[in-house]
Amino acid sequence: MSTEGPTSPSGLKFYWLEEYLFVDVRRRFQADRQLSAFDFFSIIIWKSNRSKSKVARRLLDKHKEHGDLEAIVRKLTRDLADASDKLACIMETWGFWLPLASAILTVLWPDEFTVFDVRACEALRGLGKEDFSKLASRTYSPTLAADYRRFVGAVRSVEAEGLTKLRDKDRHLWGESARDQLERDIANGFVKSPSAQETPSSKPE
Repeated sequence: MSTEGPTSPSGLKFYWLEEYLFVDVRRRFQADRQLSAFDFFSIIIWKSNRSKSKVARRLLDKHKEHGDLEAIVRKLTRDLADASDKLACIMETWGFWLPLASAILTVLWPDEFTVFDVRACEALRGLGKEDFSKLASRTYSPTLAADYRRFVGAVRSVEAEGLTKLRDKDRHLWGESARDQLERDIANGFVKSPSAQETPSSKPE
C-alpha cells in the first residue's frame, strides 16, 4: 500500500486533481524549481489522459541521454524554470504541441498562461472573437507565440460576473462550450449529422 509523501497524494486529494495541481504541485515547483515525474504526468492526464503513454515514449526516445523518465522530467522542468521564453522551451526544445504545452505552463504560471483548448476557442468564437482553433496544429515559431499571446489576451478580455482571474475565465469558457454542446446533443437526440463537428478535443497533443 502506498503512503502519502511529497509527490504521492492521498486518494482523496488526487481525486480533486485540478486542485492538487494548482495548489500542491505549483507550490512544490515554486520551492524546488523542478517537478517529479508523478507531478508532471499528473498534469498530462489532467489535460489529456490518453496522451500519457505517447508523451512518456517520446521523452524516453528523444531524451534518453538524461537518464530514466524521472531524470528526464526533472531536466525538462528545470529548463522551464530557467527559460526566459518558456513557450519556446517547452515546444521547440522539448517537442510539445500547444495544447499540452499550454496546460503545463498554466499549472506552473497561471497568471501568465492559459490552456489552449478547442472548447475555449469555440466559446470565444461565440462571443464574436477571433478564431484561434488552427493554432493547435502549428509548430513553434515567433508568429505562433504572438498568436498564442493574442489568445491569452482574448481569454483575459472575457467579461463574466465575478470573474477576474485568468484561470477562472478559462474555466468559464470551457464550461460554456461543454454546456452548449450538451444542449445541442440533447436536441439532436445525440445523433450526429455527417457534417457535424466532432466533440471538441485537443489534437494534436
